Amino acid sequence: MTISASIYAGARVRQTGALDLGTPAVEIDTGRKNFDFVDGVTAGKADRVFSDRRTLAASASENLDLAGGLTDAFGAALTFAKVVALVVRAADANASDIVLGGAASNAFVGPFGAATHTIAVKPGGAMVLVAPKGGWAVTAATGDLLKVLNGSGAASADYDILVLGTSA
Repeated sequence: MTISASIYAGARVRQTGALDLGTPAVEIDTGRKNFDFVDGVTAGKADRVFSDRRTLAASASENLDLAGGLTDAFGAALTFAKVVALVVRAADANASDIVLGGAASNAFVGPFGAATHTIAVKPGGAMVLVAPKGGWAVTAATGDLLKVLNGSGAASADYDILVLGTSA
């Protein structure tokens, strides 16, 4: 199996105002930044991908084991050595945030900066994180658990997740 992937980010905004004799406008276009990955394990490459649509019960959380606890779309066991991109989308109908990070033990630190830090994705929102060249390290048994929490005590929550990374 081989992988090729393109993760992208950008924004286009138009802001208008009102004057007595016209309508001023400014357009902002950051351009589209593509982060392209080809099959492999060195910088700018990826050979592992996990993707899923998941549901968490009210107030529930789960730990996604990045070093041996996940399978790819073909049922093969995945062990990430590095994560190069992380994409999470929270369903529009969710009552609360999907919160990533902060596993009680063996936390994957990656983009969070510290084992206790978290990132919240609001209902209907999305988060796209691309690692610096080389990726974020995953350390089996000591830094491999990505905690995902349903911030609502009242209702279940759905989210989509994609983890792109390398095996070495």
